[in-house]
Amino acid sequence: MEVSILPLQRTLDVRSGDNLLEALRTHRIPVSYSCMAGRCGTCRCRIVSGNVLMTGASDTNQPAANGQSVLACQATLIEDCVIEIPEVDEVVVHPSKIMKTTVVGIEDLTHDIKRVRLALSKPFEFSPGQYASLQFTPHHIRPYSMAVTANAEEVEFHIRVVPGGRVTSYVSTELKQGDSVRLSGPLGTAYLRRKTSDSLICIAGGTGLAPILSILRGMAEHGMANPVHVYFGVKSPLDIYGVRWLDELKERLPNLTAHVVVTSSNVQSAYRSGVVTEAVNSDWGSLKGWRAYVAGAPVMVEAASILLRQKGILAEHVYADAFYASGV
Repeated sequence: MEVSILPLQRTLDVRSGDNLLEALRTHRIPVSYSCMAGRCGTCRCRIVSGNVLMTGASDTNQPAANGQSVLACQATLIEDCVIEIPEVDEVVVHPSKIMKTTVVGIEDLTHDIKRVRLALSKPFEFSPGQYASLQFTPHHIRPYSMAVTANAEEVEFHIRVVPGGRVTSYVSTELKQGDSVRLSGPLGTAYLRRKTSDSLICIAGGTGLAPILSILRGMAEHGMANPVHVYFGVKSPLDIYGVRWLDELKERLPNLTAHVVVTSSNVQSAYRSGVVTEAVNSDWGSLKGWRAYVAGAPVMVEAASILLRQKGILAEHVYADAFYASGV
């Protein structure tokens, strides 16, 4: 049985029943992966022709055919097919880990956003823009994006407290310094692509600023000189945070321009007013040849992604991991 790999123009001899990710790794095809359990999304690829069988994602095996995206770690090869893998030159492999961390800092960034810093018990590798699952107790588990780049000492998360939210209420009222938190990851595909000189646009809503800060910090660490425009949308002036960090990053990224957009304001504000996607639409006629990072509530992420594609950015160059409110 043969599997053709695009854009490498390579054909692999495989057996029916082989796992797609294992087949790629056996034949030394560069592919991103992490958890190998269908959770992180890192090994996503596309079926150009033929069929594979999706296993592990549900109790019932489901076929996936032409044009569908699949997770290689959950795909079983059953016939000749053509598979497209993304951005061969941007492969990241950070083996998924589960580790104990310790709360070393909790502070208020706004009236409803907490900055939580966790000391690491061992090195934790991830790419800027990725996220992790945090288990505060067996009943309080939630994914959050790292707001910093990887280091050997600690990671940082920005957590918005949702009224009535089970997990965030725990973080707000019970979590304290010295508590243990189980961290699992890294997860997500909206990580910094370093091997490009394309202009970048980043759109963040609320605590979606956290992964964008991580991406910008990663750019600074790697000496990237790409022109980059950041649009940070919030509901009111009380929700604005992180401006000091953005200003500091401008010193390290001279081609960075930051736009803070406030949806509603009853007082005179130094920031732009309106909806963040409307600001992007107003500022740019075409973004052809650009790349984009989008983070925030699913509704905003979807609207921004549609807009960016309409402006000319290729769908595969719009990187986004939307967080849903379930279990907050």
